[in-house]
Amino acid sequence: MIKIVHANQRHFSDFGWLKSHWLFSFSDYFDPDNMQFGALRVFNDDIVGPGTGFPTHPHREMEIITIVLTGAVTHTDNMGNKTVIRQGDVQRMSAGIGLTHSEFNYETEPAHFFQIWIYPDKPGLSPSYDQKGFLPEAWKNRLMPMASGQGLDGVVSFHTEATIYRADFDHNHTITFKTADSRRLFLYLFAGALDVNGKHLRHNDQARIDLEETVTLTAAGDTSFILIDVPSCKGWGYDKKTLAGARA
Repeated sequence: MIKIVHANQRHFSDFGWLKSHWLFSFSDYFDPDNMQFGALRVFNDDIVGPGTGFPTHPHREMEIITIVLTGAVTHTDNMGNKTVIRQGDVQRMSAGIGLTHSEFNYETEPAHFFQIWIYPDKPGLSPSYDQKGFLPEAWKNRLMPMASGQGLDGVVSFHTEATIYRADFDHNHTITFKTADSRRLFLYLFAGALDVNGKHLRHNDQARIDLEETVTLTAAGDTSFILIDVPSCKGWGYDKKTLAGARA
């Protein structure tokens, strides 16, 4: 089962300094049928203007992953970390029992980044931090794991049995991804066009994928996308029709 969520179905908020598309319920956007997808709770597509940012604020019991597409964000937290997250970097905060942090764009150009929240497999973890940089060739015509809790080498680690992949495909490039009925796949296409098991996605569309043994991804032009493989979580993030048994 593949559900396509089109770009114009995302929730858009414009605060002047921050322009954000919220792919799941967040802040003052509430939709009981769009709270999460398996263990995936938040996917925000954010653009933060120069000289602005998020002041110090708290988090608890969440794995928070930031992927910077363009520009840079300066992160400061109460664990003593002060880092700059630049284009191609991936950052992870495990909020655990609680932390505070701020994020500011001190550059002269807007910063464009994705912020992804995933529930940890276990509560009560100690807060922690990880960050790595990747070069664009690493995800050229392949699914490049950037952050994972599945024991992969060379990635940003986190505390959920899930993996976040990034990919740029040339036109007509194809990859098949094997999955299982205990897993869910979330795909966000942020450039180009892509066929997912014959269903067509355009710029900024999403695919939410369940109960597919294999998923074949074929670029219909030059594409860029994020693929997130998460545990199903047995009822988390299913809409009312699915929970009522209306879909096989």
